[in-house]
Amino acid sequence: MLCSIYKSSKKEGTYLYVPKRDDFSQVPDTLMQVFGKPSFVMLVNLDKRQLALVDVEKVKSALNEQGFFLQLPPPPENLLEKYKQERANQQGK
Repeated sequence: MLCSIYKSSKKEGTYLYVPKRDDFSQVPDTLMQVFGKPSFVMLVNLDKRQLALVDVEKVKSALNEQGFFLQLPPPPENLLEKYKQERANQQGK
């Protein structure tokens, strides 16, 4: 299954996957307004490739069911919680 990947001009780390290049007809208008002007990144064969941050099967399912897949950036790391956890681990030793 081929799909085209686009990055957002407005939202850092946000990508949109569509089954056909430059065909955004299945993507809701409100999403396109928030996403901004799509910038083509690459054409990918999902049958022969793993993706770094998302499950390929989830992408395929979304493309078949709704005609697009939106990849959001991972949430920012909570450094305070990480520090607290490290401190607790050190004190427990």
